[in-house]
Amino acid sequence: MSIQSFVDYLSLEKKYADHTITAYQKDLEVFQNYLLDEFSDDNLTDISYSQIRTWIIQLVDEGNSNRTINRKISSLNSYYKFLIKIGDLKHSPLAKHKALKVQKKVHIPFSEEEINAVLNSAATHDFEALRNKLIVELLYSTGIRRSELINLKINDVDLVQQQIKVLGKRNKERYIPLISTVQETLKLYLEMRNTLKHIVATDFLFLTQKGAKTYGTLVYRVINTYFSEASSKVKKSPHILRHSFATHLLSHGADLNAVKELLGHSSLAATQVYTHNNISELKKVYENSHPRQTKI
Repeated sequence: MSIQSFVDYLSLEKKYADHTITAYQKDLEVFQNYLLDEFSDDNLTDISYSQIRTWIIQLVDEGNSNRTINRKISSLNSYYKFLIKIGDLKHSPLAKHKALKVQKKVHIPFSEEEINAVLNSAATHDFEALRNKLIVELLYSTGIRRSELINLKINDVDLVQQQIKVLGKRNKERYIPLISTVQETLKLYLEMRNTLKHIVATDFLFLTQKGAKTYGTLVYRVINTYFSEASSKVKKSPHILRHSFATHLLSHGADLNAVKELLGHSSLAATQVYTHNNISELKKVYENSHPRQTKI
């Protein structure tokens, strides 16, 4: 079975994003080339776990992190599960494989004060400044992903119903309400956007100064630039704003299931990572308030 059949399956049936499919394909092709170099055979289906293990050892020797190696092996694992599903393979060579241990990433959210400082000082005197403020405001007030923001279209914005429609992972749609401050910024942005004569006919909401669709590095640069002045945190990215959105909602009493739906998560486990800050706060309250706690 060719890698292309698996790629088609990921695209047509699983509805994976293009960049995800490309990563899977690259991992499989790299492993296939490794088999050819080391064992003079690039047949992915007729291999043993020991062959995969020698590849893992080589990846470690090359300086790859455990997280990167786990991702590559996950690509292989998905491929073999696909082969079993269509009947081309009975048993996966990775059936007894255990993932390498990785240190959990801790995303430190921006504080409410830091976000307010950015939004209160953000300029709106021209199209680019207004667009940048809206990018920050929309990411924080809705918790959408960078890719979801980039792909928003004008008709996804419903100011009458005070909500936006977001196309998430695997083409799953969800609706997110808009708070009043974002609605006002959106109105101003759309009005200014309509006055730009050089903009080509496009449905995308966020545009560059030249009228083209925005792109990932631009959004990242906007967030990093704005928060470099307001925050000393090492990591400043669109994902930290998504993390801040979830953390702040939960700290103000939002239901975990509601936050899960707003974020577009498929399971509660993915949402629960945002509760670690709340646990820290609860520990402080507990230690300071419990009558049996020893006072120092």
